Amino acid sequence: MTLKHLWEVWGEWEIRVLVLSSLALQVFLLFAGGLRKRIAEWWLRMPLWLAYLLADYIAIYALGNLSQNQKLCDGSRNAEMHVLVFWAPFLILHLGGQDTITAFAVEDNELWLRHLLSLVSQVVLAGYVYWKSRPGVRLMVPAIIMFMAGVTKYGERTLALRAASMGSLRSSMLTPPDPGPNYAKFVEECQSRTDAGLVAKIVIVPERPPDGDARVEVRRVEYGDLVCSAHRLFHTFRRLFVDLILSFQDRTDSLAFFRRLEMEQAFKVVEIELVLMYESLHSKAPVIHGWLGRGLRVFTLAAPVVSLVLFARAAGDMRSNARVDVDISYVLLGGAIFLETYAILLMVISPWTFADLRASERLRPAAGAVFWLIQLFQPETRPRWSNRMSQYNLISYCLNDEPRWYKGLMERLEWRWNFRVKTMWDSWRYTKKIAVSKELKQLVFEQLKSKANSTMDPKTYRKLGEHRGQWALQRKGLYQQLGWSVDCEFDKSILLWHIATDLCFYANQDDIIGGDPLPAMSREVSSYMLFLLVMRPFMMTASIGQIRFGDTCAEAKSFFFRRADEAGDEAGCAERLRAVDTSIAEPRDVKGDRSKSVLFQACKLARQLLELEGATEAKRWRLVTSVWVEMLCYAAGKCAGSAHARQLSQGGELLTVVWLLMAHFGVGDQYRVESGHARAKLVVDT
Repeated sequence: MTLKHLWEVWGEWEIRVLVLSSLALQVFLLFAGGLRKRIAEWWLRMPLWLAYLLADYIAIYALGNLSQNQKLCDGSRNAEMHVLVFWAPFLILHLGGQDTITAFAVEDNELWLRHLLSLVSQVVLAGYVYWKSRPGVRLMVPAIIMFMAGVTKYGERTLALRAASMGSLRSSMLTPPDPGPNYAKFVEECQSRTDAGLVAKIVIVPERPPDGDARVEVRRVEYGDLVCSAHRLFHTFRRLFVDLILSFQDRTDSLAFFRRLEMEQAFKVVEIELVLMYESLHSKAPVIHGWLGRGLRVFTLAAPVVSLVLFARAAGDMRSNARVDVDISYVLLGGAIFLETYAILLMVISPWTFADLRASERLRPAAGAVFWLIQLFQPETRPRWSNRMSQYNLISYCLNDEPRWYKGLMERLEWRWNFRVKTMWDSWRYTKKIAVSKELKQLVFEQLKSKANSTMDPKTYRKLGEHRGQWALQRKGLYQQLGWSVDCEFDKSILLWHIATDLCFYANQDDIIGGDPLPAMSREVSSYMLFLLVMRPFMMTASIGQIRFGDTCAEAKSFFFRRADEAGDEAGCAERLRAVDTSIAEPRDVKGDRSKSVLFQACKLARQLLELEGATEAKRWRLVTSVWVEMLCYAAGKCAGSAHARQLSQGGELLTVVWLLMAHFGVGDQYRVESGHARAKLVVDT
């Protein structure tokens, strides 16, 4: 078989391969598009990214191929070409994408105008193909039906992208202008009473304070009520993702609900809210979850069913040389029916649908059926996000990052040409993921609940989110002794406590083996915070964390490898660091300020922790764990809402879950409106 013959065969089958590939990509996108909210692994993200890009390219190229096909004018192949042009509406349908994924990243939503232009151009191109081929009436009718379904799907995608763009999303959440009480009229009335010789005074009636009783009864809430509550709260707290503010009443309502929840159910509500936000940003949820959208979904399912019936009647007249194309047409029609059926199933078992049905008295029976499906496919015990957190350990990295020629090349590319290959290598090679334990969630929940119950003063609860270890140290009476380690720059605090936690961890192996979970839990949070500092700097406050980490690693490597036979394992290196006497001189006085390394300052902190007067091992680790949980909450509160939104498509981030839970407990600076309208009364003494 010659190359020329192969090229001729490809020319004959090119359009067929293209349309079948387009269908296969749509099936993959439908099934894999929604998995990103629960799976953060690269083996899913990479194929999904390629499929997301290729799906549009292949469909557009196939439409262009149809328009340029010279066989359209060949009378001997009319029947065959009439079947080929019948595929054009399916390519428009595929360009409309799947309900589970409209945008791969939040930045894709900003390109909605480009998709609108593409919609117009591709529809015109498909119309041109039909005008040039002039298929018979028996194929024209099912083609028009599929064409209408394709335009509907493509229009839904464009509208969903526009709705999820940051400008549109933010404007949709703005409240109407509120002028407040009529001040001028109130003052005029007061002045008129005074001019009339009456004694008039203004009395401010205080607003009803929120429920200050911290001893509320914790009760288990039905799963269906949790779903509906999450849907209701989502419409209020989604404003945080576009950096809008919440009011004191929002805090009062949310706090009253969350204080009565068990830990697991509180996290479940937050998970459902994050899923709803993910779907608002990356799927067609803003468009299809309404009565019009659901009606259109019925139409897009009925269209291929009707077209299949009409096409089957017309296919009997096709000549045998068009049989393969007829079979491919059946595959396209069957694929369209399958895709729409599965999409409707996903829409039915969504919290959006359940909440809407339950809100209507007439539709309560239907809501019960939908809830049965939700319990079947999305049970309460199943996490709605990855439920994992990344781990990055400084001592482990320094011991394993041995000099190699290819690492030298990567470092040269990184520092000289700004190709971050070494950073990507380190992220892949030295980062691991572990499950978020229930014990850690319990600690976060209890600390936030304790802070929320400690005050009802609006000015105070805003300050609670500013603590990054101070609150925990003050409660233990150790702020005077250890406060220096948390009052410095936040990135420095993370590195200090990360290294000190490791040194204390390896100093108490017997207690860890004895079953105390706090040392291991502290080290997990410590490694997670270092991962955020090094690999997710955009989620942390502006700092020189990466520079400080690099300098500290350089000093640690220099210390560990002073002699070739000295490195040892992590426990041995930790013991050598603990043996350094930092009481002789302050590390900064000896080293100066050019290097930002905090290695031996961390040794000083570890020594102070190990030598705490009257502290048992259990008390020491309770302190360390409390400091880390507070640092985690501080970092969550200081991360921008847009950065949290970006992580929703990568399996979710523990930091985002904590951030939204903090907002529900009223801890942090999300609440800028501290009171409602002043209730002023004009009192006149006669």
